[in-house]
Amino acid sequence: MSTALEPVPTQMIRDLLGSQQVKSAFRFFEESAAAITEEQVRLCSIPSSPFKEHQRAEYLRQKFEELGLTDTTIDNEGNCLALFRGASLSPLLVVSAHLDTVFSSNTNFTITEQDNRLFGPGISDDGCGLVALIALAHAVKRVDVKTRGSILFVGTVGEEGEGNLRGVRYLLTEGIWTKRIDSFISLDGPGVDRITNEALGSRRYRVQLKGAGGHSWGDFGSPNAIHALGRAITRLVNYPAPKAPRTTFNIGRIEGGESVNAIPAEASMEVDLRSADDGELRRLDAYFRRAVTDAVQEENTGARPGDSPLQMELDLIGTRPTGKTAPDSYLVELAIAATKAVGFEPRLEQASTDSNLPIALGIPAVTLGAGGQAGLSHTLAEWYDPRGRDLGLKRALLVMLGMVGLN
Repeated sequence: MSTALEPVPTQMIRDLLGSQQVKSAFRFFEESAAAITEEQVRLCSIPSSPFKEHQRAEYLRQKFEELGLTDTTIDNEGNCLALFRGASLSPLLVVSAHLDTVFSSNTNFTITEQDNRLFGPGISDDGCGLVALIALAHAVKRVDVKTRGSILFVGTVGEEGEGNLRGVRYLLTEGIWTKRIDSFISLDGPGVDRITNEALGSRRYRVQLKGAGGHSWGDFGSPNAIHALGRAITRLVNYPAPKAPRTTFNIGRIEGGESVNAIPAEASMEVDLRSADDGELRRLDAYFRRAVTDAVQEENTGARPGDSPLQMELDLIGTRPTGKTAPDSYLVELAIAATKAVGFEPRLEQASTDSNLPIALGIPAVTLGAGGQAGLSHTLAEWYDPRGRDLGLKRALLVMLGMVGLN
């Protein structure tokens, strides 16, 4: 860390901890623990599937309006925005959490509770982040915090999967606040120790193959779309992915075929490629595209005379940039100091979150856990334990106020 910058955020945290407003907000988090959990259950019971986040966004907008925030709106991409106005609009800090889940619209979003744990799709990712937005906004309004800069609370759409960060992308490149945002904090998932200051890059593809199909016996030898995908998958799993920089790939979905005794006329798969290094990601990306092309060509080469060849569509359905908010930046050092102040040892890490976009655009950004504990994210057995949540909220408040300053 930069010794020149270290005393500044450390002193800022000390000053905030001595503030009566901050102490009152801390008490609010402690005394409202049950109410915050009840709000999380209500929020997460509202279905919020990919590209269908509008109902949850409207609920969040109404909550912000009830709390007395200004400029509450849902923008053209579906993000929910609300402003906590300080003495000036600058510096302007975004505090965000994502509205969407990975679950389809036919999912049962009912939340249940057992042994102090909440169970339900998206209860942690990012239900705990969303309710943290409400709790933070409620706290600063309740204790009448006065700040020099302003805070834009945002519930973003499209953070998961094929959403491709469309919400934060719109916010930072097309929305009404574009080029006015000075720093960015995303609250995503549980925990109090992690500080995500590095953006994990990824590329996601959908491969679709189409052919004539036929009978498994009578037309044996005709190009088989699933066989071609199998050839491509074999090539991909043999890629020598380095452990450092960490590089991964995953075939997350594969579909096709009509019957066990029919040559499929169509098949598709969706593939996720990731790397901690942009250069390695480009190498993996080039290898994958070549592997698919070679696999289809090989399947077509073995066709009988007169057979129709397989046709391939290779679509890039998601891309997320890499980058880093420097460990010695003011925001990261502030997050480190705040984490220590609430009794945890900070851990810098790399992940794929809404912070990828601001980091790539040169806007200081981090993603923080919102407190509590969780497990089995992205499954129907996902759970969240709210005990200790107040520590995550206290840390987030310290970082938030440290970036805009008390007035």
